[in-house]
Amino acid sequence: MRKVYLVPNIITTGNLFCGFLSVISSCRGNFQTAAWAIFVAAIFDALDGRIARLARATSPFGVQYDSLSDLTSFGIAPAILLHQSALGQFDRAGMMVSFLFALCSALRLARFNVSVARISKNFFQGLPTPGAANMVAFFVIFTIFRGQDPASRAGWLFFLAVTLSLLMVSTLAFPSFKEFHWRSRGGFGLLFVGLLGMV
Repeated sequence: MRKVYLVPNIITTGNLFCGFLSVISSCRGNFQTAAWAIFVAAIFDALDGRIARLARATSPFGVQYDSLSDLTSFGIAPAILLHQSALGQFDRAGMMVSFLFALCSALRLARFNVSVARISKNFFQGLPTPGAANMVAFFVIFTIFRGQDPASRAGWLFFLAVTLSLLMVSTLAFPSFKEFHWRSRGGFGLLFVGLLGMV
């Protein structure tokens, strides 16, 4: 590999480390840290691919390394966060739903890897794993921010986990921002929707 390949792979390692940190934090009962680690992992995940494309440093190794890191940070880490923070009280049902989230993440990533050349870059087929993981992390952080234990909202997390799992393996089209042109022109309505989304 050329030296320039090190940069995106180091960023991918940051993604993997955040996933590992999230798992450790969940096992220790520090759910807020676990959720924030997933958010940071998503930032690293957004950066590594863009930097690799800008530097023309993409490689099959980088693609596979990124996919394995994503499985850790957006499949295993949120699944363990779900189980440890709330779903564990449902015993086997909670364990199976947590595993379902990890399973659907793995299936989603595998399908993406084998079909990336045949699908338009403007859309994702199925909900991307970072989006699903961030939804779980956001729900946990929001619950803690309100001064509540995530376990008190276990029913909602159970429903959210099942819904996100099904969306990941669905064939629904979700917009992709990989080919987004920041200097492109659009109407006022598009600008308003974007600003509303930020709010």
